[in-house]
Amino acid sequence: MSDSTLVSEADQSLYALSAEGQALLFTEAKTAYAFRDEPVGDDRLQAIYELFKWAPTSANINPLRILYVRTEDGKRRLLDGVAPPNREQTASAPVTAVLAADTQYAEYVPLLAPSNPQLRAMLESNEALRVAQMDLNARLQAGYFVLAVRAAGLAAGPMGGFDAHAVDEEFFPDGRWKSVLLVNIGHPAEGAFRERGARLSYEQAVRLA
Repeated sequence: MSDSTLVSEADQSLYALSAEGQALLFTEAKTAYAFRDEPVGDDRLQAIYELFKWAPTSANINPLRILYVRTEDGKRRLLDGVAPPNREQTASAPVTAVLAADTQYAEYVPLLAPSNPQLRAMLESNEALRVAQMDLNARLQAGYFVLAVRAAGLAAGPMGGFDAHAVDEEFFPDGRWKSVLLVNIGHPAEGAFRERGARLSYEQAVRLA
C-alpha cells in the first residue's frame, strides 16, 4: 500500500473524517491539468463558496474574494495574463477562479468582528499591519478554497504561473482587488493527473518541544 492510499483500519480510529473523506480531500487528491468539456453550474460554484467561507482568519477579517471566469470572452482576457506553460490547462477548464485579496477588507470588519470595535480604525491607520494581515489571511483562505472545490466533487488546479499585474489591470482596474492565485475548476479529463511527488516523512518535517 503506497503512502498516498487510505490509512489503515488500525489508524482510522485516529481521524474524525472518514477514509473516503480523507481520500477526497488529501490522500488521493491531486492537482488537475486537464478538464472535460462539461459545464460547472452556478449551484456548484455557490456550494464551493458556502464551504470555503468558514475558513479561519485572524479576527475573522476574511480578506479573500473570488472572481469566477467562465465565459468565452472572460477566458480569452484571462489567458493573456497566464504564463504559456499554463495556458492549455486553463483553456480546458470550464471555470477558473481568480482568488484576490481585497485591499479595503477593513470596511467589513465591523460586520465580521463586532466584538472588536477598534479593529477597523487600527487597520486603516496602520498600512503595514493592514497589508500584512491581508497577505497572510488571503493565502490561508486560498488553501481552504482548494479543499472546498474538492469537497464539492470537482477537481482543482491551483497555479501561480500568471502575471498578477496584467490580470489585475484587466479585471480589477479600480485597484481594490489584488490577485493571489488562479484555480482551474471542473471535471477531470482522462490523463488529468500527474504522478504524485514525494512528501517528507513525519520525522523529517516535525519537531516536538
